[in-house]
Amino acid sequence: MSSYLAQEVHLARRHEEILSQRSELLQQMETYLGDKKTKKTWQTQAADAAHKRNAALLNADTDFEVKFIFFLYLSQTLYWASIKESLPKWEQFLLGRAEVPIGFKKMRTAKQT
Repeated sequence: MSSYLAQEVHLARRHEEILSQRSELLQQMETYLGDKKTKKTWQTQAADAAHKRNAALLNADTDFEVKFIFFLYLSQTLYWASIKESLPKWEQFLLGRAEVPIGFKKMRTAKQT
């Protein structure tokens, strides 16, 4: 009978050790899952921030491109308007029938200096 009692005491101690190990492993698992959830939350926030930043940069690039294209169009329009405005003044000169238009200064050539 004493052997059964000794065996039962041994099994009870072993059972307590197993329950203690189980409790410790459960706590470690909860800590790990909590850390994993925190890390995932942080990564999601970082990804959202990067997405917003990239979208803002794309919009800025698009805005810049639109403004730049408009500036080029406006510059080209103003250039051709000034050409059309000054063409009558230069037309006779370019055809060789008149002097240089008033307001145009002759540039000195290298031989004259």
